[in-house]
Amino acid sequence: MPSITKKIRIKTAVLLLSMAAPIWLGTETIAPQIVRAYTNRVDLEITRLPGDNYKSLLRRAEAVARAAAQRSFDKDILVTDVSVVVSAQNFGAIAPVLELNVSRTQWRNRPDTQRWAKYFKMARTLLFFGQSANNNTAAGGENNAVENTPQSTEAVPIPIPQVEIE
Repeated sequence: MPSITKKIRIKTAVLLLSMAAPIWLGTETIAPQIVRAYTNRVDLEITRLPGDNYKSLLRRAEAVARAAAQRSFDKDILVTDVSVVVSAQNFGAIAPVLELNVSRTQWRNRPDTQRWAKYFKMARTLLFFGQSANNNTAAGGENNAVENTPQSTEAVPIPIPQVEIE
């Protein structure tokens, strides 16, 4: 009797093992594993160049964000979304200027930074470009990036920080 029990156990084991591979293959073809996609986050900083106004600083920030987004998508095929935050520095003051959040599909269809970017309205003031912004508003100039707030009757000058050179 012990030899028959041993043969039954061996046959059962062979039968179960031979069925496992086709069952596994069938489940993988019906429901494949999910690809592990993720968002790539990039933080960049640019510095104001001599003679830069706020508009030229924004254009440079857009160019840097565009290059970073394209580089992120090119570098890793699993990246589905890119988030780029560009901060600017002016006289030691640092503020985020724009944030670019875009998916791979959106970027493939329209790789335009201005279309997908979110601009921070207070960046102009925080980077001490505020005085020229008030002059442009009073003169009827274009001022899309600054909130329209009521002007006070008293003009308060914005202090410009002094840069110390060692």
